[in-house]
Amino acid sequence: LPFTLFVATDPVGGREYMTWDQLREMAQMDLATIGSQTATHPHLPLLSPEQIREQLERSQARFKAELGQAPDLIAYPYGEYSTTVQEITREVGFVAGFGQQSGAIARTSERYGLPRFALNEAYGGMDRFRTAVNALPLPVHDVVPDDNLLGPDDNPPMYGFTVDESVPSLAGLTCYAGGRGEVPVQRLGGQRVEVRFDKPFPKGRMRINCTLMGPDNRWRWFGNQFLVKGAE
Repeated sequence: LPFTLFVATDPVGGREYMTWDQLREMAQMDLATIGSQTATHPHLPLLSPEQIREQLERSQARFKAELGQAPDLIAYPYGEYSTTVQEITREVGFVAGFGQQSGAIARTSERYGLPRFALNEAYGGMDRFRTAVNALPLPVHDVVPDDNLLGPDDNPPMYGFTVDESVPSLAGLTCYAGGRGEVPVQRLGGQRVEVRFDKPFPKGRMRINCTLMGPDNRWRWFGNQFLVKGAE
């Protein structure tokens, strides 16, 4: 199918970009698959486990009532997720979840934290589009920290990952952090990469993107997004 349309079933204020009749028509004509963005599009990692489950189950019940079936895919609102969000998403029955960190999906990608390129008013030019559609995955494993929700005691994170051995050389690997530009990369022998930050990140969303030129002048790309909590 051409694309997946992610929908919040009960948006706050009743704001709807498409009606249920329009969604039914798209689904019946196989113009798109329909995915979930929860019920009210909240900041999921900041909710209690009970509230997260209610958001997911409530939206799935509404989809089933309106469309006859519930989605298999979810795009987390604002691209924000945590290990708790991922666990409950799996338990509710979704087969995969998407964040909003840039990158191409690799075989090693976490199925409940898949990347997707943002294409919007700020990042929707043709150069950006060409980069996105031509991007190659930078396959990694052993990513730390394993939780994308950071509290005051975890900020700044001790960030690192191991690049899969299918990538023959890491020469030219560069990492960038939101609001800070290029950040120093440490190679710890073999394929292990670590990034250290000299000061905490502000409250809110924070992205780290690591890129490496691949074959045919196509960029390999691994991105990660964290949600930084403020002090309680």
